[in-house]
Amino acid sequence: MTLAFPLAPEPEAEAREAGRRLFARGAEFLRGVAAMEALPPPDRPEVCLAGRSNVGKSSLVNALTGRRNLARASNTPGRTQEINYFTLGERLYLVDLPGYGFAEAPPALVARWQRLLRAYLAGRATLRRAFVLIDARHGIKAVDEEILTLLDRSAVAFQAVLTKADKVKAADREKVLAQVRGALARHPAAFPEIVLTSSETGEGIETLRAIIAALA
Repeated sequence: MTLAFPLAPEPEAEAREAGRRLFARGAEFLRGVAAMEALPPPDRPEVCLAGRSNVGKSSLVNALTGRRNLARASNTPGRTQEINYFTLGERLYLVDLPGYGFAEAPPALVARWQRLLRAYLAGRATLRRAFVLIDARHGIKAVDEEILTLLDRSAVAFQAVLTKADKVKAADREKVLAQVRGALARHPAAFPEIVLTSSETGEGIETLRAIIAALA
């Protein structure tokens, strides 16, 4: 029987090289966006990264791009609740969505962010895929289910990317993967492969680069 939501396979040499070339073009922070009218022109494909606070999103952006402090540049005060755009040459926008699950944020701020997120997901025709980051130590939580349901409703294909894989023992990893697979099975917009990554060891980084390059 074929396993539902298997781990994405290691990329073939050609796909690995395509991913390397894409990210070797030089990633640059373009702008932070707080309103739909401020989005860059839809002149190229884009992929977005979503994840709850402290899931390791900035570390993953830095690992993908090979730029240690790139994501930090977008996290200066005032930008934390914005949609942050990075360019990969002229081929692709890499879009970093604010971390969700910030229980201590004022309700008005949360509501504004949710409106912007809904408008972005529903109205960005050049969005090829959302990558939803899940902490490999904890699996999919209720706060993650909210974003997954929103992606379903917005008809945006999303792929689960487990972060911090180096922090999980092999036996526990299988338990978490089973929980994630069960949760993803309830979401029609879920792409049928999971990417397991570690920004510390580099596990899965080439795989994710190759996947993104194929979407460019």
